[in-house]
Amino acid sequence: MNIWIAIGVTAVGCYAAKLIGLLVPAGVLERPLVQRLAALLPVALLAALTAQQTFADGRGLVLDARAAGLAAAAVALLLRAPFLLVVAAAVVVTAGVRAMTG
Repeated sequence: MNIWIAIGVTAVGCYAAKLIGLLVPAGVLERPLVQRLAALLPVALLAALTAQQTFADGRGLVLDARAAGLAAAAVALLLRAPFLLVVAAAVVVTAGVRAMTG
């Protein structure tokens, strides 16, 4: 029964978030500060998610093959590689480090 309560609360929360977004006056959304923040927010959230998924295991900070893959992706980005090549570099390096460490 607890799972249904969680699903219900989540559904109501999502609906409320959408409703609040629709109720914000257009004048507020057209302010330059709001537009800059709206443009930067997805990047910040993605960076935080990447850091959490790369350097945490649920109990503490770790430095493992995922960090090597992230470093390879960063190097590929600095070299202005296409997105698929960036992802491929991260995958190959991560898999290689995991294979070498057992």
